[in-house]
Amino acid sequence: MVSYLLRMRPKRWERRKEDRAAEILEAALACFAEKGFAATRMEDIAARAKITKGTIYLYFRGKEDLFKGLARRSIGVQLDAVKTFVAGFEGPTPELLRLVLTTAGQFAITSDRVVLPKLLLAEANKFPELAEFWRREVIDQGLAVFQAILARGQARGEFRAVAPEHAARLCIAPLLIVMFWRTVFARFDEAPYDYQGLMEVHLDTLLRGLAAEERL
Repeated sequence: MVSYLLRMRPKRWERRKEDRAAEILEAALACFAEKGFAATRMEDIAARAKITKGTIYLYFRGKEDLFKGLARRSIGVQLDAVKTFVAGFEGPTPELLRLVLTTAGQFAITSDRVVLPKLLLAEANKFPELAEFWRREVIDQGLAVFQAILARGQARGEFRAVAPEHAARLCIAPLLIVMFWRTVFARFDEAPYDYQGLMEVHLDTLLRGLAAEERL
């Protein structure tokens, strides 16, 4: 069994190839956060990753591809995991919504990837392709998850009838507040803001507002 597992392990060069791509993405994230997307040069990313510029092009076509890679490998992976969880969940919908929002809230509170939407907002006019990508790959996918949860709750009589397309946006609104507060305003806080407290108040308010009348 041990020898079989050893044979199944990726070869050293295969692991290194994957590691190198991750290292390049981390360097790109650091440069984007420090300089902004437009001002970052491929040379800057190469220097941060301690590789030649040509090496980057073995893995990514350019800065736009790096940005997309960061989104897919962090937020995209999270979304896929949430979709799988939602599809297999058999409990009450309020609990499902609470679990999904708690998970998303932890990501917004702790992940360094929250700099990506800030960069996009600042430079969307210069890079409309990236804005379209973010809308299609992140926003639309995330809204679809929450709309499905809300529709599930309504069908089971657990949530009152509200327009899912609007309520889904209310679900994610505090996540955006956390992301932008962390990346723009937190440095001016006299004391660290209680992001966890915000999410707890949001969940309580949201679930009370969605509850079917007989459950109030």
